[in-house]
Amino acid sequence: MDEKISSRDNTRIKYACKLAASASFRRSEGRFFAEGRKLCPELARGARLETLFYTAAAAEKCPELAALPGTHYLVEEHVAEKLAGVPAHQGVFGLFETPVHTLDELRAGGRYLALEAVQDPGNVGTLLRSAAAFGFDGVILSEGCAAPYAPKTLRASMGAAVRVPVIEAGALSPVLAALRQKGVVCLAAALYNSQPLGAAQAGAGGVCLVIGSEGQGLREETIAACDRAVRIPMTDRVESLNAGIAGSILLWHFRGAGL
Repeated sequence: MDEKISSRDNTRIKYACKLAASASFRRSEGRFFAEGRKLCPELARGARLETLFYTAAAAEKCPELAALPGTHYLVEEHVAEKLAGVPAHQGVFGLFETPVHTLDELRAGGRYLALEAVQDPGNVGTLLRSAAAFGFDGVILSEGCAAPYAPKTLRASMGAAVRVPVIEAGALSPVLAALRQKGVVCLAAALYNSQPLGAAQAGAGGVCLVIGSEGQGLREETIAACDRAVRIPMTDRVESLNAGIAGSILLWHFRGAGL
């Protein structure tokens, strides 16, 4: 029988809550926290599940949880409420080892998405999910982006954060310069001095789509570091699309062969 945790002050519970709340602590520990009956098993397919917490109600509703790896703990409802941070929860929580990917993995012929200061976790999670869906080889996040393994981002990505390599970088300009040296065409999403998306070609050398936040867009030096800029043709009924929608359209346009 799995060990039972009945105290909200249990050291394992405090550790999990700190992982959920702090990006710097997640980085220092190399672990992240996730919640959800569907999300935790999905994440376990791409990241090492170390610890699983669940309530009796969740265990009864989802007997398949017993087959998941890691150390399992049965937690009481009030403990689950502390883990979730809210009274309404699904009763399943996991601690995972964070996948590690670096800029050394970028290669000629690859297809990448680079995000600059996209702060909304919903947009970052959506774009991770779209990048995985359309067969991209990796996502590069500049400083200032929402943390990819924060609970809100993980929920938006529906587990895609561990199904596509995520590389956290600093400024994008030097990264884009290195990609261009490998023959990867870098395309900035921008309204001005840009060509319609339908006219943009990736070529055999690969492509990197570069997207900024809806409010600020890309920095001028980032656009200058790209080969050229592209825009999504739209009517004048709306001024712009948010990063999640615009990026997903671009990702679909440059999807892999056979998709």
